[in-house]
Amino acid sequence: MTNHNSTPIHSNIDQLLKRIHTGELSYSELVQQCLAGSKKENAANVFTKTYADSALAVAHNADSQLKAGVTLPTLCGLPITIKDLYDVRGEVTTSGSVVRRDSKPALVDATIVERIRNSGMAIIGKTNMSEFAFSGVGINPHLGTPQNPCDPTHHRIPGGSSSGAAVSVALGLSVAAIGSDTGGSIRIPAALCGLVGFKSTMSRVPTQGAVELARSLDTVCAMTRSVSDCLRIDAVLSGARLDVKPRPVKGARFVVAKTLMQDELEPSVAKAFERSLNLLSSQGAVITEIDLSELAEITQINAPGGISPIESYSACKEFVDHASHQMDHRVVQRMMMGKGVAATDYIKLLDSRRAWISRMAEILLPFDALISPTVPMQAPKTQALLDSDEEFFRVNRLLLRNTFAINFLDGCAFSLPMHTPDELPMGLMLSACAGNDARLAEVAMGVETALDFKG
Repeated sequence: MTNHNSTPIHSNIDQLLKRIHTGELSYSELVQQCLAGSKKENAANVFTKTYADSALAVAHNADSQLKAGVTLPTLCGLPITIKDLYDVRGEVTTSGSVVRRDSKPALVDATIVERIRNSGMAIIGKTNMSEFAFSGVGINPHLGTPQNPCDPTHHRIPGGSSSGAAVSVALGLSVAAIGSDTGGSIRIPAALCGLVGFKSTMSRVPTQGAVELARSLDTVCAMTRSVSDCLRIDAVLSGARLDVKPRPVKGARFVVAKTLMQDELEPSVAKAFERSLNLLSSQGAVITEIDLSELAEITQINAPGGISPIESYSACKEFVDHASHQMDHRVVQRMMMGKGVAATDYIKLLDSRRAWISRMAEILLPFDALISPTVPMQAPKTQALLDSDEEFFRVNRLLLRNTFAINFLDGCAFSLPMHTPDELPMGLMLSACAGNDARLAEVAMGVETALDFKG
């Protein structure tokens, strides 16, 4: 058996399983590679904890069963990471914050952690994140910020809040990473790190055992290297595999919004978006551009305070009121926007949002997906955002703008790479209303094939 200790995982699950079943690679070797990679300099600040012994035990067991001729479940023995906001029995769940270190250890695994264990996957470790998952940038001033692997010469942000999750997959330290998405926390880092991120309909996956940020928006989901891999992980997380039949883009109906989602695009992103639309159109996709001015209503409806600040302040009140000096001041500043909002105003916000979702559903009904850039920029350099709160909040606002619109819609979405090999990563987002995950996934698989730039 060939030793591949220097070979990271830059393959999708099918490619990886082929190597394992032909004897080129074992599960144990694969997990050993991941654990060794987690200690390298480019993986600094990616993990808050690793599980070497248990991960290797799972891998050894998979090797033994395979050698004995047992037919293994598809994901059995493969390495995966989990974001540091999911409970692991016997451990304190910090959610990227030092103020939670004295919290009580979890009595049981989070539901999704239990489901991952039952699938036979090897959990490599817990990944770093924006504090309390409240930032699209991925900076954590207390636990450190993972470096985006797309540019080894400059420290660029990985995107957040699932920062370590994205880098763990981009570096080849796992086949998938479980994160969360409240305003874009899966899709933003996926876009900036060149991965596929799937934000499922919120209700698909239980949040039991996850540290709460905003209960009306929190979504448990994952990022991987392909749409099909995302669907395999989603099936584990949700307990219900989506019935998906890949379809070509010919005849697919896409809608492009003139309002909001194309504002303030960096030239490189505007160019890549136009290139992607032209390619899809050349392959028979039907692309319709409309104003969709309803998107401009989000800011007005999502006031005062906003759903995320109101609900996050409520969830984290104890820490914000009594230990804010130990927290990222930028996180505290956003949470404080939700303090003191009257119950009547909060209920009015929720009612207005519900009515807005109904109007949007009617508009989007004729289309297979709303298509847009995931974020309007490529990954900026980290230091500029550390040096200036003004720049941090400007970038954070732009990173979250397009993705949050889909969370506000209570929708589902994929972020797919739309960059060429000589470009920094950029993401193309396909979105739909709640419950349309299967149809969206079919379209996403076709778009993924069409946009195969080998990025």
